[in-house]
Amino acid sequence: MPLKIVLMNSVANKVVLTFFLLFFSFVDAQEIIKDSVVVTKTAVPSGKKLKIDGVVATVGDYIILDSDIDKSFLEISSQGGSVKDITRCQVLGKLLEDKLYAHQAVQDSVIVSDAEVKGMMDERLNYMVEQIGSMEKVVAYYQKDSEEEFRTYFFDVLKEQKLTGEMQKKIVDKVEITPEEVREFFKKIPVADLPVFGAELEVAQIVIKPKVTDADKQKVIDKLNGFRKECLEGASFATKAVLYSEDPGSSKNGGYYKMNRKTPFVKEFKDVAFGLAEGEISEPFETTFGYHIIYVEKIKGQEIELRHILISPAVTQESLKEAKEKITLIRKKIMDKEITFAEAARTMSDEKETKTNGGALVNTKTQDTRFELTKMDPKIYGQVSNLKDNEISLPFLEDEQGKKDYKIMIVTNRIDAHTADYAKDYIKIKDLALKEKQIKAIGKWFDTKIKDTYIKIVGEYRDCAFANNWLKK
Repeated sequence: MPLKIVLMNSVANKVVLTFFLLFFSFVDAQEIIKDSVVVTKTAVPSGKKLKIDGVVATVGDYIILDSDIDKSFLEISSQGGSVKDITRCQVLGKLLEDKLYAHQAVQDSVIVSDAEVKGMMDERLNYMVEQIGSMEKVVAYYQKDSEEEFRTYFFDVLKEQKLTGEMQKKIVDKVEITPEEVREFFKKIPVADLPVFGAELEVAQIVIKPKVTDADKQKVIDKLNGFRKECLEGASFATKAVLYSEDPGSSKNGGYYKMNRKTPFVKEFKDVAFGLAEGEISEPFETTFGYHIIYVEKIKGQEIELRHILISPAVTQESLKEAKEKITLIRKKIMDKEITFAEAARTMSDEKETKTNGGALVNTKTQDTRFELTKMDPKIYGQVSNLKDNEISLPFLEDEQGKKDYKIMIVTNRIDAHTADYAKDYIKIKDLALKEKQIKAIGKWFDTKIKDTYIKIVGEYRDCAFANNWLKK
């Protein structure tokens, strides 16, 4: 079978199931074995057959009910996914994988803190309430008798999902690939099956940030110092973060982040975070995003759990006007050929991350400068999609979560859709090779752990043709 097709079968199908069942399977509750048999009778209209819901599989200390499979199908459908080509055996196989991940995470002493799970739960519940309308409707949807019962149930669901994710990460994080392995991977792909990469752009930008007065900066620093003082006297840091932090990625979770030295945070943030002791709250400090204070909740080896509050100083209309005038003048100088775009970026742009590269943007997903058109950030695409070669966009104001900057952009290179080329597309090919190696590592892990773990599958499901050797034949 051609390698391309192998990759499609081994990766794409697993990705589809993983996406829906791991991230949207709110109903796949964690069950700990208490009795040898768990049976639930479901009320049905008179004259119809009563469905008995029993244990269909056991993995270590976890069980899977027949109704868990039904619920997984309902979840996929409710999220707009198609279940036409997904069998009950495939769903059970995915549930078995999740239980084994979670079981082994416990065996390996993988820690998932209650605070972290609670933060996840609050975020998910806020989203669910927005979608359904009220907490009462959410509780009714999941057929629970009270909000307290639902929260207890949902907490266990999310904790198991988090254990599963942490165990998966632990396996794949150990996988590395050498240039020689990438070359061998590429050589094995038949010419007729080489992947085709879509059209791509390389773009650059110049950013002018509106000036913030020292008085406005001091107001923010004073406010953060006030929060710090209150928290040192016993107030909840998490509550302050929910109410006041301007970080959209963490405010709903009480400002919570878990990070290590490799986590892609800005240097100033990491320097402060790793300089704090457990239980300590930092003084206010500045990054490109604004001013922060950090509270370190827990230190576990090279990893820390923290909460932070971010507030950005207000920008006046006068400052916005000055920034627009400055970037308009820069654009005119480039158009008049007094200076190149790259030179202007290096000498006049206010964005540290791009100015040293002549304004070139780096794709955070691939770590190169190419952006595939079909996957480009809509905000970037909207500004550059209609630009001709070497044409500079008009100045535009970008307002992201209250952070306002003026920008101009240019397309520096266009790459048409093409068949994979080892030299030109090395980074993409390396990513494909790494994914294949990670899948093999996961497969090897399953082979080993299935042999070492108590697993039992009953009834009709013993006839399933599973991808993994769950039946230990």
